[in-house]
Amino acid sequence: MKNSLIKMNKKRKAIIVEVISALFILLFVYAALSKFRDFQKFHVELGKSPILNAFSSYTAVFVPSVELLIAVLLISKRFQYLALYASFSLMVMFSAYIVMILKFSSYIPCSCGGILENMTWMEHLIFNIGFVILGVIAILIYPRDTKNLSAVRGNTLVPKKRGVINKKK
Repeated sequence: MKNSLIKMNKKRKAIIVEVISALFILLFVYAALSKFRDFQKFHVELGKSPILNAFSSYTAVFVPSVELLIAVLLISKRFQYLALYASFSLMVMFSAYIVMILKFSSYIPCSCGGILENMTWMEHLIFNIGFVILGVIAILIYPRDTKNLSAVRGNTLVPKKRGVINKKK
């Protein structure tokens, strides 16, 4: 699969990356707004979590804030590649949390809002793994010429001999 993804033309790669970024934006904005809309319920459910109960006050604000921040960064071409890594990482963490809850907890809290609230934990895990896979795909096929975040706006840093870095003119 990796070889066929890498051999795609740049335009097709860019379109796929944009679609995946848009899906992450929709997911994170929807999830964050759902959490903020029913903040009290989200906070209470996090407090019932055997893993997060000690940090529920911080987590209740931190998680939706990070989701919104990543969504904003995904919109910006300058930070999109970094935001794809952040999206992938966040989905891996959410998936790991679900696995820990399912495997090691006698109580399974429901701290998701909106449509996601209607999913079983196993469906939610499969959904998250799907987004983890989308994140991997986007990272692997991200257009190579824009991957270097330091190359934005002509400020490319070019390494010199023995690791000395100079600005390219």
